[in-house]
Amino acid sequence: MTNTALQSPALTAARIIDGKASASILRARIKNAVEGLKEEHKLVPGLAVVLVGEDPASALYVRNKGEQTKEVGMNSFTHRLVETTSQADLTALIDALNEDPSVHGILVQLPLPGHIDSDVVLSRVSPEKDVDGFHVVNAGRLAIGQPALTPCTPLGCKLLLEQAIGSMRGLNALVIGRSNIVGRPMAQLLLQADCTVTIAHRYSRDLPELCRRADIIVAAVGRPEMIRGDWLKPGAVIIDVGINRVPSKNPEAAKLGKTRVVGDVAFDEAVTQASQITPVPGGVGPMTIACLLFNTVNAACRIAGVTPPAIGLS
Repeated sequence: MTNTALQSPALTAARIIDGKASASILRARIKNAVEGLKEEHKLVPGLAVVLVGEDPASALYVRNKGEQTKEVGMNSFTHRLVETTSQADLTALIDALNEDPSVHGILVQLPLPGHIDSDVVLSRVSPEKDVDGFHVVNAGRLAIGQPALTPCTPLGCKLLLEQAIGSMRGLNALVIGRSNIVGRPMAQLLLQADCTVTIAHRYSRDLPELCRRADIIVAAVGRPEMIRGDWLKPGAVIIDVGINRVPSKNPEAAKLGKTRVVGDVAFDEAVTQASQITPVPGGVGPMTIACLLFNTVNAACRIAGVTPPAIGLS
């Protein structure tokens, strides 16, 4: 497949890249793959999620992960620990999950309470079960092009780009943000797709000019509507990872503390310049849990010595 989506500038409004619909397609394909693993290899992938404390947003996210894990036919194990759980007790649980043959993926929900060192905890997870893709071993494998469990958000971005564009070979890609969770792994995935990759960050000079050269922009900086429409190359494809809460547009609602969610890109401006763009919400976000399930299937296959099924959107 060629990158026909970029052969001519956008003439009207950009096509919206529907992450919710794509995530639904991906989950359906994962479900079929899981059924095949059960029939052919008696293998049931299992995902264990660990939640420390009672943060409402984290609790909701964990519940959604558990529900979607079960919906695709995998085993779901949720471990809820009290806020005062010691680091030693948490790492002991992770050690037990590393040894549990029914568990193929381990996810420790962040943020952790302040008395727990997140780096120590995340490094305790076996690289083979690190479905978040945060372990230094998986980061290293990704960096040198070896098979690796990849952080879920950049993996979701890559799948959306493949679905939207097809081949990305030779395209100029700009990643705005250099975090270990999104920016750096995203750059590695784009390099693997044969893009010419630039990473921009807080010290980059003339960000608007960098944007104007880019066929693909992945924005992941956490600054509401920072990327303006007139910064964009006509016909560019925009993947907006940002999730920012800002006051409601309604002045009365804003006075009451009501908020709305926006991305890192000024959507109303960008939609007239880009050829394709993800909305916020409803773009990258829904793909994150779907990619977590994707990683769990791949982890289960690798642990069992089974060839992972081909699962994707394109």
